[in-house]
Amino acid sequence: MFGKFGKKLLTLFATVVALVVSSPAVWAAEAIPSGDNYTKVLFAAAAMLAAGIGVGLGAIGAGAGIGNAANGACMAVGRNPGVQGKIMTTMLVGMAMAESCVIYALVIGLVILYANPFAALIMK
Repeated sequence: MFGKFGKKLLTLFATVVALVVSSPAVWAAEAIPSGDNYTKVLFAAAAMLAAGIGVGLGAIGAGAGIGNAANGACMAVGRNPGVQGKIMTTMLVGMAMAESCVIYALVIGLVILYANPFAALIMK
């Protein structure tokens, strides 16, 4: 779509946009308070972000796995309707295993939020 000049122009534009977007954070670095309270807030915010991303990625993976299992089961039942019972049982067990990954991610997220082993080091 773009020629050599268009690609270079697009790269230059993306670089300028990245610099303009990130510059307020750089110039505001002097206004960030330093000390013990800032470290606690940063630790709490990072724990919340890590828990949210972990549970979200776990849910995305399980959703893809469950959808893939349902797709395969529907295709198999469509090809051979006589074995529907065996296919459905196997599919449900597979879906339960995929859902257990989300539950593990949720437990890890809750541990990060409420029972973080590093909290004692930071929050003293």
